[in-house]
Amino acid sequence: MAAQVLGGREQVKVAVVQASSVFMNKKGCLEKACDKIIEAGKEGAELIVFPETWIPTYPYWTMGWDTIAHGFHDIMADLQDNSVVVGSEDTEILGRAAKEAGAYVVMGCNELDDRIGSRTLYNSLVYIDKDGSVLGRHRKLIPSFIERIWWGQGDARDLKVYDTDIGRIGGQICWENHIVNITAWYIAQGVDIHVAVWPGLWNCGASEGESFIYAGHDINKCDLIPATRERAFSGQCYVVSANNILKMEDIPDDFPFKDSMTYGGPGQEDFVGWACGGSHIVAPTSEYMVPPTFDVETIIYAELQAKYIKVVKSVFDSLGHYARWDLVNLTTPPQPYEPIAASPVLAPPADVRDRVIENVAREFKLEPERVAEVVRNAM
Repeated sequence: MAAQVLGGREQVKVAVVQASSVFMNKKGCLEKACDKIIEAGKEGAELIVFPETWIPTYPYWTMGWDTIAHGFHDIMADLQDNSVVVGSEDTEILGRAAKEAGAYVVMGCNELDDRIGSRTLYNSLVYIDKDGSVLGRHRKLIPSFIERIWWGQGDARDLKVYDTDIGRIGGQICWENHIVNITAWYIAQGVDIHVAVWPGLWNCGASEGESFIYAGHDINKCDLIPATRERAFSGQCYVVSANNILKMEDIPDDFPFKDSMTYGGPGQEDFVGWACGGSHIVAPTSEYMVPPTFDVETIIYAELQAKYIKVVKSVFDSLGHYARWDLVNLTTPPQPYEPIAASPVLAPPADVRDRVIENVAREFKLEPERVAEVVRNAM
């Protein structure tokens, strides 16, 4: 049976929340998130997406080896205390709002590991079902550059697409959208709606090439603009791109790194310019349904049409006539490592297994094929 597009629906309304976080304040972020979820739900949105690490913020400040220790450890402890714990009251609060709105929610957040004894943070997407339960989470696989100070690495358990009644939903965080084999893995799972989240829009490089000024921003120097459009066409899916917005006045004056002179290094004002928004929604044709939206706190909406996925796949189907799995294919991702795990059951060599099957079948007067089936099911 052929897979349904958008869960068999003709159209699905989606929303991107482009709003400032309540900076480094989990309680405030959860309250604001619930308000935005309810607002978008009243507008008919069935999928509501928040940007990267929206709870409680993206760490736009930078810290290197020269950072004074007490400046780092105070903020690190504060960030842990204001990060989301999946399965706790944090996700229950979001779940109640999602249920009231009748919508799926994808929340970008700093996530505190729920493993007993761990205090590692992850840059995560948390998926909330419209019934209020947690569908799952995805932890960023490779924190980029100085992000490695803050976050651990995700693993294979998170490389999932969720099959819902509004379509198959998956997501990648920031530069994960450039990891070719991971992107291919998501496309191979038949994603209908791809969620791409970012800390904002930035100038990615210092080339002297021609500028392309759009709404006052040079989008020719930001990698995410071509990434989302190519992702839409190569996967024949919709891309919902959520970008952070944050202004200096949103940051409390007592935040240590708001002032670049506090610790003698770069401060918040040197990086907060990234958080200028830029959220957008792209059709499977790679055309903007909603173009990049800058410098305004808003919720953007779009009606996704099942027909356009079907039309694009009729000319370029990366899981059908435009695939060459006979030349290159993907293997199943390995299972994640655990600190305490049962020893793996090792299968016997094939010749030993066959001799055992023959002996058991002969002794108990059974069909060898039936014994072999039992052995296969037990392994």
